[in-house]
Amino acid sequence: MIELILLERVEKLGQMGQLVKVKPGFARNYLLPQKKALRATKENLAYFETQRAQLEATNLQRKSEATEIAATLEGLTVVLVRQAGESGQLYGSVSARDIAEAVTEAGFTIEKRQVVLERPIKTLGMHPVRIVLHPEVSVMVTANVAQSAEEAAMQARGIDPQRLADEDEEELEEQRAALAPAAPAEAGAR
Repeated sequence: MIELILLERVEKLGQMGQLVKVKPGFARNYLLPQKKALRATKENLAYFETQRAQLEATNLQRKSEATEIAATLEGLTVVLVRQAGESGQLYGSVSARDIAEAVTEAGFTIEKRQVVLERPIKTLGMHPVRIVLHPEVSVMVTANVAQSAEEAAMQARGIDPQRLADEDEEELEEQRAALAPAAPAEAGAR
C-alpha cells in the first residue's frame, strides 16, 4: 500500500488534503498521472500545506462553474439512433463516448471520462446516465436510444414503439384469422 495526499475529492476514496492508503497500481496508473494526488513525503506534505489555500480556492471556483453548467444540463435528453433486432436488443452497445458526443452536439462540451455508465446500454429505450462535471457535482441526463428519429419522439412521449409494433402484428393476425374461415365458405357457395 502506498500513502498519498489527495489534491481533490476522489469519489469513494476521500476529500482534498486527506492522507489515504491505496494499492500501488491505482496510485501509479490513475491518481498520480491525473494529478489527483501526491506521494505522502515530508516535502510534499509541506508543499501541500503552502498550496492548500490556492488549491481550495481553485476547487471552489471549478465547483461553482460546474454547478452553473449542471443547472442548464439537468433534464437534458439526447437521442442516439442505433440498429437493433426485433426484440429491441442493440447490435452493439452505446458507449460513454457516444453519449459524450451527443451531449457535446447538444451544446455542452464534456469528455467521455465524465460519463458514468453503471452498465453498458444494450437495449432500445430511455436510459438515465450520470455526468460528473466536478468531483462534487454530477447531473443526470437521459439517453433516448431508438432505431429512428420517429421512434425516439414516440419514446419521449412515453409510447413504447416495440410494444406498439407487437400489438399491430397481433391485430393483423386476428384480422387474418377472422377472414380465413369466411373465404372458404364463400368459395363453396358458388
